[in-house]
Amino acid sequence: MNIALWVVAGVFGVAYTTGGIIKLTMPYEKYAAKLHWPEDFTPGNVRFMGMLEVLGGIGLVVPALVGVAPILVPIAASGLALYMAGATTERLRRGEKELVVDLLFLAAMLFVAWGRFGLEPF
Repeated sequence: MNIALWVVAGVFGVAYTTGGIIKLTMPYEKYAAKLHWPEDFTPGNVRFMGMLEVLGGIGLVVPALVGVAPILVPIAASGLALYMAGATTERLRRGEKELVVDLLFLAAMLFVAWGRFGLEPF
């Protein structure tokens, strides 16, 4: 179980960090033209989402890797699960049907939070 938790946290940590860096560095107009959902948000909101993704992605791996405050791993996973619940809600509000990726990310974060809070704490 420990290996599965590490793999999921590592893969999704990289995914969230990469997505967050893109939101932070890509010009808002270019990003909004590519994906369209950012049009519902201000540039500051999109940057804030990127910052949350970077911090959450780092929080999934780094605290346990360096052995400093490993309790931050399930806290980061819980926060990202809430973030993905919000993303799913936003997709439903917009009438989009592509919920599979959001639900996969949500389930993965719930798995890490559940596993690290109870089954395999550090």
